Amino acid sequence: AAARARAQGEAIWVTTLESALGTRYTVDTLPALVAAFPRTRFVWLMGADLMIQIPRWKDWSRIFETLPVAVFDRGSYSEEALSGKAAETFAHDRVAPVQAARLPLMRPPAWAFFETPVLPVSATEIRSRLAGASGRRDKLDKAPARGGARRKGEAGP
Repeated sequence: AAARARAQGEAIWVTTLESALGTRYTVDTLPALVAAFPRTRFVWLMGADLMIQIPRWKDWSRIFETLPVAVFDRGSYSEEALSGKAAETFAHDRVAPVQAARLPLMRPPAWAFFETPVLPVSATEIRSRLAGASGRRDKLDKAPARGGARRKGEAGP
């Protein structure tokens, strides 16, 4: 109920995934997902900003040991992320950019950093502009996360 209240007015789906799996933390949810969908090749997606914070999560290193990890450039966060605790701990498991496309096929721990164009605009601002320009706020609110992306309230730390 608290998650639904917090999500009010945002393009966020609140699910009971972790309740259904009997988990509370990401480190427990990921192995449960892998067991529930054994033919699916999961990859953990995160921005460089999260790469900095992830060592504060419960048993964070097990996330890297459970799934391959794709880290995306987030401008000013990237340098700190690439020299931080998570990158240092799994330095020998970093995949070269030329091999990064094979990440879903790799056995963890394996991770890659993807340099991507960084726009000087927030996701909230982009959603707001899209909704205002097209009048499609309803569709944005009902659109499911794509490509395994996590929305607030799902499988977090």
